[in-house]
Amino acid sequence: MDRLDVMRLFTRIVERQSFTLAAQDLEWPRSTATQVIQDLEKRLSVRLLQRTTRHVKATLDGEAYYRRCIAILGEVEDAEAAFSDAKPRGLLRIDVHGTLTRHFVLPALPAFLARYPDLQLHIGEGDRLVDLVREGIDCVLRVGDLQDSAMIGRRVALLDEVTCASTAYVARHGNPVSIDDLTGHLSIGFVSSASGMALPLEFTINGDLRNIALPSTVTVTSAETYVAAAKLGLGLIQVPRYHVQAEPVAGTLVSILPHLPPSPTPVSLLYPHSRQLSPRVRVFIDWVTQELDSTRKDTQH
Repeated sequence: MDRLDVMRLFTRIVERQSFTLAAQDLEWPRSTATQVIQDLEKRLSVRLLQRTTRHVKATLDGEAYYRRCIAILGEVEDAEAAFSDAKPRGLLRIDVHGTLTRHFVLPALPAFLARYPDLQLHIGEGDRLVDLVREGIDCVLRVGDLQDSAMIGRRVALLDEVTCASTAYVARHGNPVSIDDLTGHLSIGFVSSASGMALPLEFTINGDLRNIALPSTVTVTSAETYVAAAKLGLGLIQVPRYHVQAEPVAGTLVSILPHLPPSPTPVSLLYPHSRQLSPRVRVFIDWVTQELDSTRKDTQH
């Protein structure tokens, strides 16, 4: 068997901590994967993997061999991409922010797959922090400031934010024209997955950012629920403009203090430090960056 294929199998087993999952990822029989690793350990005269009933873990020698394999496979993939006209191929596993993806990414996805017909895409959805290596994910699309230093992050967009409330809420509580007018108003608390606390509202005043924590009778963890609660008149919210771009036309939500906007929200793609940026991940990142930028500009007009 080709040694590069053996390396690909070994690195996948280390990352997935499972013979079964690694074999499924590479579409190999489980028994073949087991035999290949046994032959590899015999050829190298060293134990690479520590096997238990629950998971598989690399030994010290296995960790050293894993790092060498990652470097070699990355160089080979880069070399083939540089000297070949072949398009990226294989399975690309991504984990995304669902609302953002449905608005910006999915509408253009058929064109992307038509451009790269040898790619297959698996899309997971969530806001939680994921272990990219352990879960076999190639990259993650996230909204907000980056927290995890174990991953490489590439900022792909800045989304303009707006402060909104429903017309019914404004009719009851009034439309504030200054920061001082916010006294007596309510906000809908959006709970940060990183801190577990509700985020304050932000306002840019003379170039400086000011945080204001208004009382909340409702707190949420979902962006879609956040907007839905605002439509019911439960308080002020701050969200990327695309969430509510159609609402002012329909008259459901109105802009609050538009001359004191919140800070823009970064959107980033993240991938593990331990991996070279493969051609399939590279083309996906470049494409998402272009789509987010062009669609974001369209929503501003």
